[in-house]
Amino acid sequence: MKQVSLYEAKTQLSALVDEAAGGEEIIIAKNGKPRARLVMIEAAAKRPPPKFGTMAHYGWKLPDNFDDPDPEIEALFNDGPVFPDEDK
Repeated sequence: MKQVSLYEAKTQLSALVDEAAGGEEIIIAKNGKPRARLVMIEAAAKRPPPKFGTMAHYGWKLPDNFDDPDPEIEALFNDGPVFPDEDK
């Protein structure tokens, strides 16, 4: 563990970040009191890419009857008037 002043951290930030990336823990102090810690971050967990077109990656699944025709709409197509305004 290495401790540096706030002024040193400002002037040598790039080098300190490289040291932290190498695994060293760096404490940044102001007036001799520790104020912040610079450490290496853990690698982000790899999550599976989303499946486009669905929300499966959120745990949601399309119902099995999703593609079934709607009876009301089907009736309008098959039995409905061709020109609805003619009835008036």
